[in-house]
Amino acid sequence: MIAGLGPGLITRVALRILREEGPVALARRLRRRIAILLEQRRRSYSDWIAAFDTLGEVDLVNLRAAAAALPHRPLISVIMPVHETPRRLLEEAIASVSAQAYDNWELCICDDASTASHVAAVLAAASAADPRIKVTRRVENGRIARASNDALALATGDFVAMLDHDDVLRPHALFCMAEAIGRHPDAAILYSDEDKIDDAGRRFDPYFKPDFSPELFLGQNYLNHLTLFRRAEVVAAGGWRPERDGSQDYDLALRILARVGAARVIHVPRILYHWRATAGSTAVATGEKSYAFTAGLRALEDHVAAALPGARVEPVGGAPYYRVVHPVPEPLPLVTILIPTRDGGAVLDRCLTSLVARTDYQAFEVVVIDNGSAARETLALLESWPRRDGRIRVLRDDRPFNFAALNNAAAAKARGDLLCLLNDDVEILEPGWLREMVSLAVRPEIGCVGAKLLYPDGSLQHGGVVLGIGGVAGHAFKHTPAGEPGHFWHLGLRRTVSAVTAACLVVRASVYAEVGGLDAEHLAVAFNDVDFCLKVREAGYRNVWTPFACLKHHESLSRGAETTPEKRARFERETTTMMARWGEKLLNDPFYSPNLTLAREDQTLGFPPRLHPLA
Repeated sequence: MIAGLGPGLITRVALRILREEGPVALARRLRRRIAILLEQRRRSYSDWIAAFDTLGEVDLVNLRAAAAALPHRPLISVIMPVHETPRRLLEEAIASVSAQAYDNWELCICDDASTASHVAAVLAAASAADPRIKVTRRVENGRIARASNDALALATGDFVAMLDHDDVLRPHALFCMAEAIGRHPDAAILYSDEDKIDDAGRRFDPYFKPDFSPELFLGQNYLNHLTLFRRAEVVAAGGWRPERDGSQDYDLALRILARVGAARVIHVPRILYHWRATAGSTAVATGEKSYAFTAGLRALEDHVAAALPGARVEPVGGAPYYRVVHPVPEPLPLVTILIPTRDGGAVLDRCLTSLVARTDYQAFEVVVIDNGSAARETLALLESWPRRDGRIRVLRDDRPFNFAALNNAAAAKARGDLLCLLNDDVEILEPGWLREMVSLAVRPEIGCVGAKLLYPDGSLQHGGVVLGIGGVAGHAFKHTPAGEPGHFWHLGLRRTVSAVTAACLVVRASVYAEVGGLDAEHLAVAFNDVDFCLKVREAGYRNVWTPFACLKHHESLSRGAETTPEKRARFERETTTMMARWGEKLLNDPFYSPNLTLAREDQTLGFPPRLHPLA
């Protein structure tokens, strides 16, 4: 779908071209549009850099002028522990700080007892050339945490930024951070996007990050580079801990986060840091250093023990990342599973059979909402299932199909502490799906919880909802092949999201009632789940997507596609409602990078990006 255009508008444009210019012109226009879309898919990161993220001399002059004019100019202390760094890489790292457009910085370097003679020479020359460069030296090797603490002892800045001894800052890195501090004076942690750079200076593998996602951060240290901490918080937290060397920055971030809270974490969505990819570096492969993974696991266990009583941490299979397993209350809270259906027949039977046979969380009841079924097979199933399992009951509701109204009416009669909205064309695959979703939904800060849904061929149907795709919303990573982990393992880790699909959604009944349920008046069929999730978010809750609840979705088997003129007209009305109600919020999903496309659901680069990296 073309970004910003609903299918109804596209149809009207096509009909006008057909009427005014004829079928040959329409075919030519369609071929041209397809060619453009294919070309967009072929464009590489190097193309994106050349078009949108290359600094010229005029850019640098303008950046320096803007940096000098900032009304708030905090001193930023760059902390750099050094050990046996190759000469060229050390010189390039120091030069990247010296070349900053923002000049209110100091570079605090600790040489961790390097034996290579060029290290001391390079550092001496740098400090002699610029009084903002401070150097200390350890007499014995203490590894990175101790060296970082010694460098911190030199710092006098309001904020500290960590720079690895062989990495490179972008020339506007500290300016962008200082500007963000001015806009967020209460910020305690700031982080940027990053990419990697090889020995030839080629940039690759960009990480375009979301705004702060507590769920993702408990799975991986995605803040990583470039991160700034308020120096007072680093000191109050006790600095870097030597026993967590290898993942010392993750450990520090977790401890500071526990002190300041998520609201004081600010994302700057620009590539400001180049992570050097050399043999043996975790920039080449995150599994290169197993001790770093173990240190991160221990750091997360420390955090969980203090902040999340009863939870435990375990590795994610096949990846150097983590999963926090949250406890479920005892006795188990009752979940009411709402399943609307109309002449579902075999589809409904498969759903209920898999639900009863494969779900290990037994504290549930099922309310099947029969929306006017007439087929003999379906009526027989609806009569037989309550006899086969006393947890299943059927509500007859013969009103014209209105997904929102059907669920609202059934929710009012639910007995459960939690509601699970479930499509009748969903099939349960794994026993732990409901336990996982409940363990998140019972947490007081969590609103809606969504599941990983697969097409029958194993490709991805739902990886969370991204606002703005197609004008209103679309699914993240849709059609990703089976087994693919997604952008930086986003399909294998929990993430905070703006919305999830109601094909499988768990929420506390109290939250459902608090926001008024689904909008049955204006959003009978489309987007009522997105609207509901946004209402929940506006009420102060976080919405979460989890890959650890994985189900199969035989999408639209029961209701069919939007093919009739009446359905298309209704879809356009509901699209208009969403745009009028949520406006610019639909184009600024905080959990989806503005550098990525809204034209497709594959999370590829935006050409152009919605936020120009050099703006």
